[in-house]
Amino acid sequence: MQIAIVDDITEERKVLIKRLLKQFEQSFVHVEFLEYENGESFLTSAQKSTFDVVFLDIYMDGMNGIQTAKQLRTFDSECLLIFTTTSTDHALDGFRVRAMHYLVKPYTEEDIRLLTKEMLQRLPQSEKYINIKVNGSDVRLYFKDIIYAEHYSHQIHIHTSNNNVFLTRQTFGKFTEPLTADHRFFICNRGVIINLEHVADFDGTTFVTNDGRRINVSRNMLKSARQTFMDFLFKRGNL
Repeated sequence: MQIAIVDDITEERKVLIKRLLKQFEQSFVHVEFLEYENGESFLTSAQKSTFDVVFLDIYMDGMNGIQTAKQLRTFDSECLLIFTTTSTDHALDGFRVRAMHYLVKPYTEEDIRLLTKEMLQRLPQSEKYINIKVNGSDVRLYFKDIIYAEHYSHQIHIHTSNNNVFLTRQTFGKFTEPLTADHRFFICNRGVIINLEHVADFDGTTFVTNDGRRINVSRNMLKSARQTFMDFLFKRGNL
């Protein structure tokens, strides 16, 4: 996810990025922040690169936030637009450029938490990830790349879409905690979790992955597996 922070005060940009980053890390979402000190430099960049979210300070020297937003909307109608301001006097102008939110300074950690939650709900599936230890080194694994993972011999064996298998030592519960908060993942039995994005079929007892691997589901999870897979396909638009 790419987020632009447009504010002519450096410290304001740094504080906002720090607070946003904390929330996105807790949601296991990878974010790239780009900073701009005025509307003109931001618009030049925005014409070359697409942003998912734009934070615009209204009161800036030169082109103000409202003027910048109006120019932005002439070539980008999709990004989430959030004004950072000391008042909501420009609410009508914000409505005209389809602003998602006004973040009124000084804002709190709770303000940022709620705003981040709303952003993630509105955006397409964000690129989530987990960090694991492999042979003493940190490895970042994106959710989309995980096909399935299984726990045996006191290790988690993580099978990925590029035919790699990563081994990490941790409990199955700790490993699966961030994954189960995402609708793509389903725990098949006491030691196996699968990413439904990589599933081609469910035959009643077994998930069949796109590359032909078969992952068994425990008997007491069969009904839940079928319903979860049907719900996943419905949300993805395959039904």
